[in-house]
Amino acid sequence: MEHENAVKEALNALYHHPDDTVRVQADRWLQNFQGTLDAWQARSSICWVQRDFEELPPGAFQKLRQSLTVLPFQAIVTLLKKFHKGPPKVRTQISIAVAALAVHVPAADWGDGGIVSWLRDEMNMHPEYVPGFLELLTVLPEETFNYKIAARPDRRRQFENELTSQMEAALSILTACLNIIELKEQVLEAFASWLRLRHGIPGAVLACHPLVHSALSSLNCDPLSDASVNVISELIHHTASPSSGGISAQTPLIQVIVPQILSLKAHLRDSSKDEEDVKAIGRLFADVGDSYVELIATGSDESMVIVHALLEVTAHPEFDIASMTFNFWHSLQLTLTKRDSYISLGSEASIEAERNRRQHVFRPAYENLVSLVGFRVQYPEDYQDLSYEDLKEFKQTRYAVADVLTDAASILGGDTTLKILYMKLLEANAQPGNGFQEWRPAEAILFCIWAISNYVSVVEAEVMPQVMALLQNLPQQAQLLQTACLLVGAYSKWLNAAPASVSILPSIIRILMSGMGASEDCAAAAALAFRHICDDCRKNLCGYFEDLFTIYCMAINGGSGYKVSAEDSLNLVEALGMVVTELPLDQARSALEKLCLLAASPLEEAAKEDLDKKHARELTVHIDRFAFLFRYVNHPEAVAAEINKHWAIFRVIFDARPWDMRTMEALCRACKYAVRTSRRYIINTIGEMLAKIQFHYQQHHQPCFLYLSSEVIKIFGSDPSCADYLKNLIETLFAHTTCLMTSIKEVTARPDIADDCFLLASRCLRYCPHLFIPSHIFSPIVDCAIIGMTVQHREACHSILTFLSDIFDLEKSVNEEQFKRIRDNVIIPRGATITRILISSLAGALPSSRLDTVTYALLALTRTYGLQAVGWAKATVSLIPRTAVTETESAKFLQGLSDAAYGADVNSLIGHAEELSDVCRRNRTVQELVQAALKPLELNLVAPVS
Repeated sequence: MEHENAVKEALNALYHHPDDTVRVQADRWLQNFQGTLDAWQARSSICWVQRDFEELPPGAFQKLRQSLTVLPFQAIVTLLKKFHKGPPKVRTQISIAVAALAVHVPAADWGDGGIVSWLRDEMNMHPEYVPGFLELLTVLPEETFNYKIAARPDRRRQFENELTSQMEAALSILTACLNIIELKEQVLEAFASWLRLRHGIPGAVLACHPLVHSALSSLNCDPLSDASVNVISELIHHTASPSSGGISAQTPLIQVIVPQILSLKAHLRDSSKDEEDVKAIGRLFADVGDSYVELIATGSDESMVIVHALLEVTAHPEFDIASMTFNFWHSLQLTLTKRDSYISLGSEASIEAERNRRQHVFRPAYENLVSLVGFRVQYPEDYQDLSYEDLKEFKQTRYAVADVLTDAASILGGDTTLKILYMKLLEANAQPGNGFQEWRPAEAILFCIWAISNYVSVVEAEVMPQVMALLQNLPQQAQLLQTACLLVGAYSKWLNAAPASVSILPSIIRILMSGMGASEDCAAAAALAFRHICDDCRKNLCGYFEDLFTIYCMAINGGSGYKVSAEDSLNLVEALGMVVTELPLDQARSALEKLCLLAASPLEEAAKEDLDKKHARELTVHIDRFAFLFRYVNHPEAVAAEINKHWAIFRVIFDARPWDMRTMEALCRACKYAVRTSRRYIINTIGEMLAKIQFHYQQHHQPCFLYLSSEVIKIFGSDPSCADYLKNLIETLFAHTTCLMTSIKEVTARPDIADDCFLLASRCLRYCPHLFIPSHIFSPIVDCAIIGMTVQHREACHSILTFLSDIFDLEKSVNEEQFKRIRDNVIIPRGATITRILISSLAGALPSSRLDTVTYALLALTRTYGLQAVGWAKATVSLIPRTAVTETESAKFLQGLSDAAYGADVNSLIGHAEELSDVCRRNRTVQELVQAALKPLELNLVAPVS
């Protein structure tokens, strides 16, 4: 109690005392106190067992068990007894603390039979505390996979095996507790928890087990028992689990469960039934479908009974209930269509025959499915009053339904699905007094037709011509028009293939022009559709360039009431660029000149004023149009002519605003696409472009200058005529970058520069190793990479580690001995340092999400330098205290590394690396101990090697 009061006083001071000095003292006291064994006496009620159990010395647990005054063990058990009828949340937290102890402590230390036997004895001696002990029995299996508990991987696996071996004893306890009526729900919850271990209990044993029959009988209760539903759900998953022997081994249990679930089908249509109960029943049907989908896919009479029941769930008016089946329809579609499902049949003829038979069996179900889900995408009557969150949820519903429709189209074929939807469209239009004036039903069907566009044949000639004709007669309602525009864009390939394509396209373009003036969202859909049509119908649109250009001018200038945003106007730029690509070179030159002039004129006007005072957006909107033109007009000579012609305005902006990141990014992007498209034709401009990059990078450190350089290296890296100024570019950029990033702190402060710098360095290794590797800058850039290896920024870290891996894997891209010798002269003196930082990164210096990238770098290093790299790793691992990583754990990792050096399967090393990572990250104390031993941020780099 003395310690608990001291902790409470310190916590109160830490969070509430007005004096900063007192708060600092309280914080320091608490941190020091956490490292003492006395802290355990206070930790019982705070439940700090999960992370800090390893602070106990070996053998201490047995002493704790024997003492009534020393915590945590007896005090936590006392609390469990005290709160056996207390608040459930408190009881659960206490149980979790005991379960955390059980994860750490081997079964032998609990006495004969482990913790389950200990629990049984406690319940026999203290039957009044059974509710509290049942809570503990429930959470024990759940904590097996709780990685907040700082157990070693070996111990976690051992604990899972211990619980599995005690399964029979646990179920025996639960069966005995069934006799206590008021505990039945709690007993079933505990049973569900133990089933999650997926232990291979024979189906015949479970089929006649009292716990199973109790759960099944509870399905008929009103209201439905949540615990019984959880048990049946877990039993379904259990029967389908490979660790339980699979469906064939669990047939007796399946034959007991499924009929009971099917008997609940009538409740789906019972309007008096509680919605939560209906949801629970729907969940059971969905579990049956998901778990037995391969069995259902055989198309037997028994499986079709389940399919029809699932259709009833799909038909439920509540979307939350109906959508539970959506995953089943997707899985069934995959099973019916993928070849692997039929591979056992042998011959191609047998496979095709069985696939056709099964798909024929399921066609009626999928036809029904199309009719059942279509109405769910209809806008509600009060759609204008929907909140942002409600509108977002409605859109998610529409996309979920769209996925189901594509599953149906995969089975039925797009053309058949289209016919079903078209009949619905005609029905919607045929309603008395409608004529599309009630737009919501028609919009819903058009959305569904949009959803299946990828499955409809481009030669479909029965329905699509009628749909396209109907679109021209729609009322000018914004949502309806928006969906019509999306549909037109989605069927652009059909429009191109249609026999009457040339005659249809003008009317289609008029629909899009109407959309551009309806609303901003509709204008965005129209611009996107415009892009798709110009992409797929470009040959048919070549003769209409002047008309398209006029539309484009009106759109970007806001003429005719168009509401196309600057961002969406880029779709129009891309669209015209695709059409220009199809023109003969002379016509393409003229067309591109007109388009570039529209982009250049505002920039030239702005240059007559003070460019410094312009907002970046006033410039980038026009520069981005240049970028899209240079990217999508595939006429290298024409693009080169335009970049040469407008280089003067580009130069002015480069010199006027090199400090402005947004403007420079836009300008470099335009230059990048000009270089990529023009290639050798841009040679007259490339020299000055690179000179601007080098000069301004040294002054303003814009990362975009580096990624533009990457593109130049990719295109011209192997060109001998460019060697001199590319070598100068590389050395200038890298020399300045290495001066900027001389510590991990500086790398962290400039992650974008680090990212683009090492992307450029990897490009140099690939495209111009003859300029990069022999240069004086190669060694410093490697040192810079080593400095930045532990940067926390994801992209920067990935680029650095990838660059180092590319160096280690140099033989994959370069097969010249002189380069390998230079590489080895640089890497070998730094090998121990690199290895130590990589292992530190595995052990916690980098987030666990980087594990794959770090492991690959270590693998590449090991495969290149063999046993020498293994020696570096041994030296590093030897620095880690044995309290953090045992000799056995270290040996496993090093053996995996040694095997990798001799060409063993990479998955073996990945497994050992993951295990080492888990061991070193199991709690903060261990992680800090390992990092303090390895000191990855404090390593001294060796002197550069010339």
